Amino acid sequence: MYQPRAFRQTDATALDDLIRDFPFATLVIEQEGLAANHLPLLLRRRGDGRATLVGHLARANPMCDEGFEPVSALAIFHGPQGYISPNWYPSKARDGRAVPTWNYAVVHVRGTLTLEHDPRWLRALLNQLTDHMESGFDTPWRLQDAPEDYLARMIAATVGVRLEVREIEGKWKLSQNQPEENQKGVISGLGRDRQPELAAWVEKVTAGG
Repeated sequence: MYQPRAFRQTDATALDDLIRDFPFATLVIEQEGLAANHLPLLLRRRGDGRATLVGHLARANPMCDEGFEPVSALAIFHGPQGYISPNWYPSKARDGRAVPTWNYAVVHVRGTLTLEHDPRWLRALLNQLTDHMESGFDTPWRLQDAPEDYLARMIAATVGVRLEVREIEGKWKLSQNQPEENQKGVISGLGRDRQPELAAWVEKVTAGG
């Protein structure tokens, strides 16, 4: 992706955190033309630092055809994003030289994608995925809450995906290229526009966090 120096994010922990906090990804492969699927993906890091993304799709998905071969893939994760009005820039009131833009944080992950059909692998994945997604609830749902025969049918109707990560690239476009007064205007404007999460990201990044 296009990467101006001001927006390039290279902190490995920050990249991993975005993937974990915003796991719903767009997965793109070349399969008789470009094919895109949308699914949550979990990041697994091994002791040697290498990483894998794992998730699952419906077995009926054309991507899960029995003839599927390992293929290069791109997974895209989106963090907070939103419209930035030039009216939020104090500098605009002085000289009018301001235009709208869009602030966002994204991570691109490239690697080799394979499919997993082993029911035991899928069950372990679903346990991990459920634990991750239910962690904020007072009474988390667990896989064993479902009847075993029903669960077995659901697992049989899914196929696992595994992306062996080759490269992780991040871009935080969060007003770093604006003077401090405009950055503060963006933070205030986003707060009024009821986008506190994006405002917090802009505040952290422009403060050097």
